[in-house]
Amino acid sequence: MSERIQALTEMLTPVAREAGVALYDIEMVKEGGERILRLYIDKEAGVNLEDCERVSRLAEAVLDEHDPIPEAYALEVSSPGIERRLNNDGHFARYIGHNIRLRLYAPVENRKNYRGKLLAYENRVITIETEPDRQRQFPREAVAACRLEIFED
Repeated sequence: MSERIQALTEMLTPVAREAGVALYDIEMVKEGGERILRLYIDKEAGVNLEDCERVSRLAEAVLDEHDPIPEAYALEVSSPGIERRLNNDGHFARYIGHNIRLRLYAPVENRKNYRGKLLAYENRVITIETEPDRQRQFPREAVAACRLEIFED
């Protein structure tokens, strides 16, 4: 996690909590020449438009006050979605037992893409069941991207 994202996470986690949601993820991207700060929020019952609006208003006030991003940007607040990214230790621990798909930086057995049930996440090693009685392990550092996936077992 970059220092900027870490600082934003520390700054905005209390904002999300105050709004009655959890800050799931933050990303800073450039799309169409515009910088976008995306906040993904979550709660047990699911996120609605009012949650996003409330977090947006509260986050804007904190961001304006502290001005942690020197360049111009647009703020977006949304749900991480049903096929959400898993990109930190807490995400992997939370979704053990769920189906995932992951993409590796470099091929393993001539493949970069794997899917299966997340069985474990220990010492930054992801263990998935790719087929009945077939487990594979990948060091977290080898994984370029990982998402929850909705598919039949």
